[in-house]
Amino acid sequence: MIVKVSEIPEEGLSIEGVAEFPRPFADPAWILESLSLRVEKDGSDVLVRGQMRARIPQTCSRCLEPFPFDVVARVDTRYCPRPARGEEVELTPDDLEVDFYADDLLDVDRLLQTETDLGLPMKPLCRPDCRGLCPVCGGNRNVTPCSCEVRPPDPRLAALKELADRLSTRPSPRGGPAEGQDRRPSARTSSR
Repeated sequence: MIVKVSEIPEEGLSIEGVAEFPRPFADPAWILESLSLRVEKDGSDVLVRGQMRARIPQTCSRCLEPFPFDVVARVDTRYCPRPARGEEVELTPDDLEVDFYADDLLDVDRLLQTETDLGLPMKPLCRPDCRGLCPVCGGNRNVTPCSCEVRPPDPRLAALKELADRLSTRPSPRGGPAEGQDRRPSARTSSR
């Protein structure tokens, strides 16, 4: 949906429901479920406030199972006219929360895409207590209990383990106990 900024009424514009947004997202599997926005002019700027809800298919990062994720986002965005090419603009910290519109047109679909992208988790989980996949057999531990034994360490890495053990028992260069050693004073103390 494109809104012409010069045609926004003085009292503002309300956008309710998803009927005017047949395909707001680039991915057709993403579904816009609800929307309530208020669009108002503030001089040449445009304020868009409200909330939206979208259902996005995700893949769990632990068990690799697909699951639906609901993005519920509060929208509070200020749009300013895009500066002319070559025009120098000094940005202030407040400008980091500002977006731009060009040619008197505000793209609401782009706003919905951005808000939904920002609401997606970096590490999606089907549920907080997801047990993930077994590292031995690859089975989903949420579906069936796994009785696989933990693999023994790779013999090719034995030399590195030996080196790590030696380094952890070596005295510290500052004269104190080695890292990982008990740092409490010993029972016997020397008196001078």
